[in-house]
Amino acid sequence: MVNDIQRLREETGAGVMECKKAFQDAGSNYAKAVSLIRERGLLKAEKRAHRATGAGLLEAYVHNGRVGVLVDLRAETDFVANSEPFRNLAHDLTLQISAMNPGDAAELLKQPYIKDASQTVDQVVKGVIAQVGENIRVERFVRYEL
Repeated sequence: MVNDIQRLREETGAGVMECKKAFQDAGSNYAKAVSLIRERGLLKAEKRAHRATGAGLLEAYVHNGRVGVLVDLRAETDFVANSEPFRNLAHDLTLQISAMNPGDAAELLKQPYIKDASQTVDQVVKGVIAQVGENIRVERFVRYEL
């Protein structure tokens, strides 16, 4: 059970106690525990959606010298904006935009996530919101292609 909780924590980024509770609530079913953590994370993300996002970062990506992307990703504090999960999300979003060419942020969030088509980009963002405990918003982005 301890190994399953540790694996669940590594996979979802949730806290130890949250993983333990999800595993117990799922009757020691690993797949069901992952599902519970994701559902609970989405609920937490929805509660934070109204919060202002004044901090953030710009992430740039150039693919083969032919496609360039710049993303303005926002969070509530500089602490989260400098965190590894937030920076990884910003980079993943540049890859998503480079590959899928969405028209705007709303369209981007509805797209299937290129690294895991079973999730939308919105679900991935909400997963990071649940992990870091702050609201995150894709403020804007620009994509150039030769």
